[in-house]
Amino acid sequence: MDDRVGGASVAGIGGGAMARSGPIMTVLGAAALSHGINDLLQSLIPAVYPLLKQEFALSFGQIGLITLVFQLTASLLQPFVGLYTDHRPLPYSLPMGMTVTLSGLVLLAFAPNFGMILIAAALVGVGSSIFHPEASRVARLASGGRFGFAQSLFQVGGNGGTAFGPLLAAFIIVPNGQSSIAWFALVALAGILVLTGIGRWYSAHLGRARKKVVAATGASQLSSRQVLMAVTVLMLLVFSKYIYLSSLTSYYPFYLMTKFGIGKQEALVHLFIFLGAVAVGTIVGGPIGDRFGRKLVIWGSILGVLPFTLLLPHADLFWTTVLSVIIGVILASAFSAILVFAQDLVPGKVGMISGLFFGFAFGMAGLGAAVLGIVADHTSITFVYQICAYMPVLGLLTYFLPNIEKRAG
Repeated sequence: MDDRVGGASVAGIGGGAMARSGPIMTVLGAAALSHGINDLLQSLIPAVYPLLKQEFALSFGQIGLITLVFQLTASLLQPFVGLYTDHRPLPYSLPMGMTVTLSGLVLLAFAPNFGMILIAAALVGVGSSIFHPEASRVARLASGGRFGFAQSLFQVGGNGGTAFGPLLAAFIIVPNGQSSIAWFALVALAGILVLTGIGRWYSAHLGRARKKVVAATGASQLSSRQVLMAVTVLMLLVFSKYIYLSSLTSYYPFYLMTKFGIGKQEALVHLFIFLGAVAVGTIVGGPIGDRFGRKLVIWGSILGVLPFTLLLPHADLFWTTVLSVIIGVILASAFSAILVFAQDLVPGKVGMISGLFFGFAFGMAGLGAAVLGIVADHTSITFVYQICAYMPVLGLLTYFLPNIEKRAG
């Protein structure tokens, strides 16, 4: 069998088991690239909020509703997509998902009213819900047993795309208006080509992917009640992380413009700096978790960011930028560790767990954006950051996670 993605030869892998040949970097690179494209296109939605707010005279509550619609469609479908593909893998669902995203993007470029903007955001969310579970499974299959590294590489691709979205919006969409969003359809077409190559490789390995062989972990010693409690704790940690991230990804430009009087382009550059820091934190967190334990990474990431979130609302522009970088790096290191920890808790359900946690993260981000938008309308955008600063306190819940890595060792 010719194991190729985009013409590059790759080694064979074993289903869910810990493969011995090392990571298949060609596949992981393609998965990371496609994740970057997917998330770049998603990030255009919040990046153009300042433009849409002015063009359609939207309130913060309406902006929060756009995020809610996008995140709900991106979150509610993901666990079901993952559960279905655990039993019936769909390799070519990956380019299909990107095609749905493409349609939403084109609609957003020419949406004449708020209702059509909501439909466009929903389509982009549906495309994302189709993409993430199967793409995350591909990353794990190609990991060679280095699950944290593979998920971090996959995640950093998405974070990189999310970071560049606002920057490209600042210099392409803001000067040229809403219709210029359509230019990004070319990026979506490139993503479809990459994902078709990944789908071809994945399809060739379906026999191995269907094997119900999983690596032995300490999770096998846990009762169903302990597993349920651990998954619940992990989801609460995701809740704290993404509520705070939502305050930055959706409203950070407005916060900077309101508090420091800077313009739209400069505010989006600051958002790019923060999202770049998120990308750095993501790629660091996975390998550290592989080497020193994922529970340690979760402790340091969620609770460790608290002093900096408390300082942020009281800083000037320079220190706000510095603190946003520190917060982005520390907070972002947790997600890969949380996801792999959860996958180890429920062996053989990679798609369902990936869909559940990606979906829950998106859902919490959407719900958080909607609630925070209403709070901002009734108080101020500055007050939003004062209350969100305490979300990392939930990191104390890490204490209740089982030591499955210690047991496995």
